[in-house]
Amino acid sequence: MRKRLSQTNTVYWSVDAKTGATTADTIARLQERTPQKFDIVSVSLGVNDITARVPLSEWLQRFAILLQLVELKFQADVICISGIPPIHHFPLLPQPLRWVLGAQAARFDRALRKLVTNRTGCRFIEMDFEPNVSQMSPDGFHPGPKIYSEWGRKVYRAIRRDIKQLGKT
Repeated sequence: MRKRLSQTNTVYWSVDAKTGATTADTIARLQERTPQKFDIVSVSLGVNDITARVPLSEWLQRFAILLQLVELKFQADVICISGIPPIHHFPLLPQPLRWVLGAQAARFDRALRKLVTNRTGCRFIEMDFEPNVSQMSPDGFHPGPKIYSEWGRKVYRAIRRDIKQLGKT
């Protein structure tokens, strides 16, 4: 996505990610950061909350807090929210755990979409990738390069109109 954006825009970017982080972990980390203006923020959280067995209602409350934090502290004009990936296709997970976590992921995804659908400035990115085990990373849990590339394209398509409206072209 950065490569595509930089073809027509000046891009300054920052990544704040930590392997295994839950939404609560991310909120705590972002609360420690210095306020800064970002035009666009991309958020991908939820899988670690699911594997940590965070109840859906609690996760939704935390996600709403996270969105408010991003809007207020980082003055984001647009927030891209990636949906929950199809965990039921993660090869690392044995059955029936894969099925159980996959069903929970589908519930989280529907609730997340509902939370952000009518929220001003939010763009929901559906994680509807074709289940192809060969495109996963060797760990069987994370996406591989082709999935990350497609994900970046999805985010770019979701925000390209916003970029023009923000006068960033």
